[in-house]
Amino acid sequence: MISGYVAGAIPDYQMSSFLMACYFRGMSEEETLTFTRLMLHSGDVIDLADIPGVKVDKHSTGGVGDKVSLILAPIVAACGVPVPMISGRGLGHTGGTLDKLESIPGFRTSLSVPEYKNVIRDIGLVMIGQTEEIAPADRKMYALRDVTATVECIPLIAGSIMSKKLAEGSDALVLDVKTGRGAFMQSYNCSVELARTLVRIGNTFGKETVAFITDMNQPLGTTIGNWLEVVESVECLKGTRGTNDGSSDLMEVTHALAGSMLVLGKKATTISEGVRLSKEVIADGSAYRKFLQLIVAQGGDASVTENLERYPLSKHSIEVRIDEDGHVGEIDPLEIGLTSITLGAGRARVDEAIDPKAGIVLKKKVGDKTEIGEVVAVFYTDRDEVVESARTRLAKAFRVGPSPPEKRSRILGLIDNAGMSEWTPL
Repeated sequence: MISGYVAGAIPDYQMSSFLMACYFRGMSEEETLTFTRLMLHSGDVIDLADIPGVKVDKHSTGGVGDKVSLILAPIVAACGVPVPMISGRGLGHTGGTLDKLESIPGFRTSLSVPEYKNVIRDIGLVMIGQTEEIAPADRKMYALRDVTATVECIPLIAGSIMSKKLAEGSDALVLDVKTGRGAFMQSYNCSVELARTLVRIGNTFGKETVAFITDMNQPLGTTIGNWLEVVESVECLKGTRGTNDGSSDLMEVTHALAGSMLVLGKKATTISEGVRLSKEVIADGSAYRKFLQLIVAQGGDASVTENLERYPLSKHSIEVRIDEDGHVGEIDPLEIGLTSITLGAGRARVDEAIDPKAGIVLKKKVGDKTEIGEVVAVFYTDRDEVVESARTRLAKAFRVGPSPPEKRSRILGLIDNAGMSEWTPL
């Protein structure tokens, strides 16, 4: 059926029936593994055996303000672990790594397989989108899942993610499975089930796989929107942000994932040692230099990230203020993500163009003290007609209380082949 669908012999309406049956009935473990194997072998499997080192990738299930890959991949590559990364575009209220990278003028995310291999061989890092050769069944089926409301099905999600990751040529994989209001998988129990399924598939196929469960009940970092997220990423890579500021949670997740990738890549014996190495390559500038190498290798203009102020500005730059004293108790990430789409930072339709300048900068995070009339966010857009509605929606996304909420780690747990363990902040 899958090979027939790729060849065009099985029509969309029959595949839609299959997807709907999976959505309502689920799959057994054996069926999920078989489904993933067939999706994987619907196209080419890239061989990176001639590239030295243990190749390690990372995948996130998506969240609001999640620009971790832009910081993480250069860190890990700077530590000597090759990172072959195949990423996706924005989906729904969550942003996509490819859209963020393409906000850098000239950056190419569509490379041929030979180009993909050459870039990682040359600089130890590559970040592209899904090619025509990799898991074509997933590419075709995903579009159908989107229009048949069958996206949120754990076996189908797992098969989609792992067929691409198994095909890209990496040896090991670290997963960031988001949970909460701003994630696709809002239920904690469902997020854990998805993570366990992904880890089981990866290890069954001989790719050492671990998964972090991370909290997406507020945006990650301080920026939402493609170029804005590149700016925050550059500042974190330069070490000018990420310590005791609004990007601290972003770097907490990034360093933990980096530590785990370095363990899998045989450059560290423990995650804490890997975190130390991750922080060192930020401090000595080598992670940022690796990011510049990536931009140049994939056709981008590195002078723009070297001179961030040169980027064009949006027509509107609007401050959002609140009329309460207290502490920020919640920032609704779903409302923030949906508002960013109306500003032009995301797509309401698959064929809609993105404005790379558009987006939101948070001036307050959960736990911060606020005063009446204080600016909590600034948004950027070229769209005249959305200014007032966006101002109202963003103000309502902030909920203020009399006292600060309990501070908690963004990392809720770690799942490997042995099971789930609690996470102790490093």
